[in-house]
Amino acid sequence: MDEPARSVEEAAAVYASAPWLGAYPPDVPPHLEYPEGSLADLLEQAVHRAPEREAIRFFGRAIRYRELGERVRRLSAALYARGVRRGERVAVMLPNAPQLVVAYFAVLRLGAVVTLVNPLYTAREIRHQLVDAGARWLIALDLAWPRLEAALEGSPVERVVLAAVEDELRFPLGFLARLRKPRLEIRPSVAGVPVERFPGLERERAPEPPAAEVAPGDLALLQYTGGTTGEPKGAMLTHRNLVANALQCIAWVGGQGPQRILGVLPLFHVYGLTTVLNYGVASASTLILLPRFRVKEVLDTIQKERPTLFPGAPTMYVAVNTFPEVDRYDLSSIQACISGSAPLPVEVQKEFEHRTGATVVEGYGLTEASPVTHANPFRGGPVRVGTIGVPWPDTEARVVDDARRPVPPGEVGELAVRGPQVMKGYWNRPEATAQVLDEEGWLYTGDLAVMEEDGYFRIVDRKKDVIIASGFNVYPREVEDVLHEHPAVQEAVVVGVPDPYRGETVKAFVKLRPGARATEEEIVAFCRERLTPYKVPRHVEFRDELPKSTVGKLLRRVLAEEERRRSRGNGG
Repeated sequence: MDEPARSVEEAAAVYASAPWLGAYPPDVPPHLEYPEGSLADLLEQAVHRAPEREAIRFFGRAIRYRELGERVRRLSAALYARGVRRGERVAVMLPNAPQLVVAYFAVLRLGAVVTLVNPLYTAREIRHQLVDAGARWLIALDLAWPRLEAALEGSPVERVVLAAVEDELRFPLGFLARLRKPRLEIRPSVAGVPVERFPGLERERAPEPPAAEVAPGDLALLQYTGGTTGEPKGAMLTHRNLVANALQCIAWVGGQGPQRILGVLPLFHVYGLTTVLNYGVASASTLILLPRFRVKEVLDTIQKERPTLFPGAPTMYVAVNTFPEVDRYDLSSIQACISGSAPLPVEVQKEFEHRTGATVVEGYGLTEASPVTHANPFRGGPVRVGTIGVPWPDTEARVVDDARRPVPPGEVGELAVRGPQVMKGYWNRPEATAQVLDEEGWLYTGDLAVMEEDGYFRIVDRKKDVIIASGFNVYPREVEDVLHEHPAVQEAVVVGVPDPYRGETVKAFVKLRPGARATEEEIVAFCRERLTPYKVPRHVEFRDELPKSTVGKLLRRVLAEEERRRSRGNGG
């Protein structure tokens, strides 16, 4: 009985010694100093340090830090005049455009809380987030208006502000965009909720609001994520969490020097929010924003705007590598890439490095950790292909067994992390919080991992059933709930299946009700009306029976294993 105890103690001692520090580049300290201010202070500091530096490039238009700071001050004053106060939740539903940056910092400046909403969400998904967060204000893209009208019913929203992307475009791009834009019947109020326009608030020049007293431990962001239950939960990320992860990113990428960052990762996703927006502003860098990933547009932008840093997902690097005319483009400005959201294939990494001359490193993170906890070194330390690298400064990591006891290096267990970037908990969900956060601050990720002797970590598999399609999390239960709304469906199970481009894609196994009929096309169309496109099943397989346990629980893992065997049999 004594041997396992000694083994646990020895394993704990190994993790406490932080063997990963030996892989740190010489200029990356193991510990950083974190300011006591708020996330909004990062912008104020950038305005003070580099007022004339370009903060944003948007289809050829430049917004300097001085102008960005002034726009944020004007919008925060207008929001304050409309009742936004410290601790209130404001939903921001915008693509990568200057208005998102302005709205984000304007809300934070008031000590209010941002909740970022995917602009592609259906009315059902939007309403859930608005209700759960208790958001009384919504700043949204005008093109989403038909979905917003439906989503507002039954939500707590008391005022809507609509923004148009074309308002930020130079002539003639803005003029042409307006000509092509579909006609929107936007009323001045819906069900008693006033609807205003973003430019009007910025022009209002309301009185300067009193300075908000914001502590580092105050809530800054409700970032929605899911889990094995499929019900999205709001991860409570504080000012300290987000500031810490931004400064950790600066230290890891290398010094305080400004970069030119290609911002095509969606900023409403926590990965893009930290590695593009928060990191970019904290380092007074230039953000080259693109609202969505279209490979030719990305290549044209790289050649014209000359970004030095390209945070992305593996599917983005695959798309660049395989674009038929990629050799016609000069991509040599890119110096570094952080790849996240899904495993990075070795061949993809090597080809992209060959084409650009950049250093591409794989990292790891999760929404509950703001999100980054690990990455391979950019310089001065070995890049270990096939690993997620080593923990970032002030970040501890260990691999534990089912009893949450540390296991020795080389053994598989659940990855646990602890650091200043780890969330406060889940919004209004103490039981769910207790499942993943212990009293000592350890966050249990649900991912199976191995730590090597020198402190590099490797993800083995996902303990959770989350599907990662093109870098986005898809929660099977959420898709299953929609499938069960179909009148012909009796039972449904959703799994992730290998996909050469998306990494994984969604497959549904369906048992129909007795006597009912439905086609694959009908099921997919039904889901498309109710789910964001990346969540919609690409494949539907009908079965007479679905595997169950002795107590009647549907066995997702059996179907997932069948798909893995099928993929291996087909050479996938």
